[in-house]
Amino acid sequence: MPQPSHYTGPADAAPDRRVQAGAICGTGVLLVNLGTPEAPTARALRPYLAEFLSDPRVIDYPRWLWWPILKVILAIRPRRSAHAYARIWTEAGSPLRVLSESLAAALQAELGGQARVALAMRYGQPTVAATIAALQAAGVRRLLVLPLYPQYSATSTGSVIDAVAEALKRLRWPPELRVVNDYHDDPAHIEALARRIEHWWGAHGRGEKLLLSFHGIPERYVRLGDPYLAQCQATATLLRERLRLRGDELLLSFQSRVGRERWLEPYTDATVRRLAGEGVRRLDVACPGFAVDCLETLEEIAMQNREFFVEAGGEALRYIPALNDTPEQVASLAALVRRHAQGWPGFAGGPS
Repeated sequence: MPQPSHYTGPADAAPDRRVQAGAICGTGVLLVNLGTPEAPTARALRPYLAEFLSDPRVIDYPRWLWWPILKVILAIRPRRSAHAYARIWTEAGSPLRVLSESLAAALQAELGGQARVALAMRYGQPTVAATIAALQAAGVRRLLVLPLYPQYSATSTGSVIDAVAEALKRLRWPPELRVVNDYHDDPAHIEALARRIEHWWGAHGRGEKLLLSFHGIPERYVRLGDPYLAQCQATATLLRERLRLRGDELLLSFQSRVGRERWLEPYTDATVRRLAGEGVRRLDVACPGFAVDCLETLEEIAMQNREFFVEAGGEALRYIPALNDTPEQVASLAALVRRHAQGWPGFAGGPS
């Protein structure tokens, strides 16, 4: 039954009720990244890790089995993770958040009045639900969700879709919705990656081999139907062709494995050690699965794996930064938005 205009519902419904019938309608672009703790401390890491590791998309074990294990992890891991975050933390804050905000601002400038761009984090702040509610309150009636994960995985993009669905369930009048499922083989994205690597080589010289390190997932997830492995391989193949590298000049590996379960192979840490042992002296590493630099690139690759490589006999592991807020990434994402928003007002095929 329709509620009268003076109806006062739950507090979380307030943003939805502020959109009146005569409000200006618009298009919103919701960028979503993984998230980050508020500070590089064990106290800040505990709730962040609890939210992340409680997501059944990330850890799909039965809850009765996983909860006791999670309690042990949350008693130990926050302190270790805090140390890693402290190594990369800046005066402006977490690199992932600072760089994601800069990317969102640059994309807003590129799109101009075509859409309102907002950034949310899957875990931590700002939340997906709060950001969607704010867009709704601002008059957004058409929402394009763009997870900042080029390759689809249920553990990343799938989880974002879950969070968006939960947020929309709380709105009386949800916006029209579209989702960018992945952009792993998008020509503009591949070109942006290639130019990033070429520019870096032009400034620093080229190593003997280029290693593409992607975030890993349990191998079992792929057997269950996750397309992540195939999409990582497709990105690597397209990038190899664009850079005109021989098969043995570009390699693929997977990082960030945890637990005892078998993850996608080859593992990055084992690969850098093997290459050093085989006589490779200068190894370049890029991480095409990360839109902006973060803990996994700045600490795990540029610090930890650099140490592994040198300890195994190599001379230099050189990390090639992520696309971040470069003009190439901004242009490629803007083109992606315009293509997926076709037919909406202000976009190709839609009313002017």
